[in-house]
Amino acid sequence: MLTTVYTIALPLFGITPTENVKHLFVYLPSLLGYGVLIFDKWAWRWPLIHRITGHPWIGGTWRAILTTAPESRIPASGNRGPITTYLTIEQTYWTLHATLRTAESMSRSTNATIVKTDGSGIAEVRFLYENTPRTEHLRRSPRHKGACQLSVTGRAPRSIAGSYFTSRFTAGDMDLSLIDRSTNYGTFAEAQIADQGTTAHT
Repeated sequence: MLTTVYTIALPLFGITPTENVKHLFVYLPSLLGYGVLIFDKWAWRWPLIHRITGHPWIGGTWRAILTTAPESRIPASGNRGPITTYLTIEQTYWTLHATLRTAESMSRSTNATIVKTDGSGIAEVRFLYENTPRTEHLRRSPRHKGACQLSVTGRAPRSIAGSYFTSRFTAGDMDLSLIDRSTNYGTFAEAQIADQGTTAHT
């Protein structure tokens, strides 16, 4: 921040790099900082750079079908599925955040990482999450924590498979299909409408 202010201030005081070569070095920290910012947010997934980094691009909103394992401890009145949910992944090169929405609750990741494996082109997305049900469902479906692991193939996959585990002694499989690259759907209903629109055009 200080280097940016300094860089802007120099021309205001009539000091330009062409007048004194040493002033060129003042611009380097700002240029490097903005370069890192641009790379982190956008440049890493530009086609040529993306080919070099090989970092999977999974940002966007996904339809996630949850299939509960038979041994899961689900109340008699509970939904054994399959359950349609929507997973929104906000991603930069160095950060990842996941939000899973169902008709009854929302889960937010507390720790999300992409782990690259042995050069096979397959990576694993792992995250812990905290689930908060809507108030009307709290008695039947209390707050809980869980973990999710997804297997990602390719640089820009459109389908992903994985599994989940919860502190309520439930587990199951997840099958994800990309709806679009937007992360602006704030509710289950909004994501569902976008999903229905995408399906109608396919």
